[in-house]
Amino acid sequence: MLEGKRILVTGVVNRRSIAFAVAERAQQLGADVILTSFGRIRRMTERSAARLPKAVEVVELDVNSERDLEALPAEIARTWDGVDGVLHAIAHAPGDALGGNFMGAPRASAIAAFETSAYSYKALARALTPLLEEASLVGLDFDAGVAWPSYDWMGVAKAALESTSRYLARELGPGGHRSNLISAGPIATAAASGVPGFSSLADSWRAGAPLGWEVTDPYPVADAVCLLFSDLSRAISGEIVHVDGGYHAVGGLMAPITPETARAVS
Repeated sequence: MLEGKRILVTGVVNRRSIAFAVAERAQQLGADVILTSFGRIRRMTERSAARLPKAVEVVELDVNSERDLEALPAEIARTWDGVDGVLHAIAHAPGDALGGNFMGAPRASAIAAFETSAYSYKALARALTPLLEEASLVGLDFDAGVAWPSYDWMGVAKAALESTSRYLARELGPGGHRSNLISAGPIATAAASGVPGFSSLADSWRAGAPLGWEVTDPYPVADAVCLLFSDLSRAISGEIVHVDGGYHAVGGLMAPITPETARAVS
């Protein structure tokens, strides 16, 4: 499905990350992949990269560094002459912007959450524009339509990410490029471990998702990302695709399935 596609994947920290699952699935479907990382995390990314089916290059990128963004096209051009897909799997909020401290969070922390988690999507797209070839940009979202417990300013940043993707769809569309988001259910990644109350959120998802939800399995999300990378989604842009077991569509927890209710359904 992705034969010949050149996919840039950000956000690989370890093998539990959604980004790692995307890189693995993309390779399995025929794509060539380059990863990005920076600083102390880079060694972790490189160790994870060694576990992918095929060897990959890891290029330096801190999305909050103008120097890195300016250097990125030349770094990629040493290997590829174009990019067909980009995964934006980057988000961060300082600890005092999470955990029920919405009213007390300092201005600087809210700005940091916005810059890293939302503005960076536009910054990455702009940096890569010279290399994009009818490309599919995909970002990782967490449904910003409601106010989640403890998510606080990261939730605000995700709302900004959703708007940013729509504006990118408008701005990049005339060039044949598209921008979409995957609104994933909670996955037990390194980033999720830093969100206070994650375990309670995961429990409610397991109980409430009509299709069920496994917080340790990022591959349903990765499969949907790869679909958006493929030509099968060539007319889809500005969309938010929920990959959450159907949780977003229901208004309460699922009732337990009993023999009586099972017979009634059948």
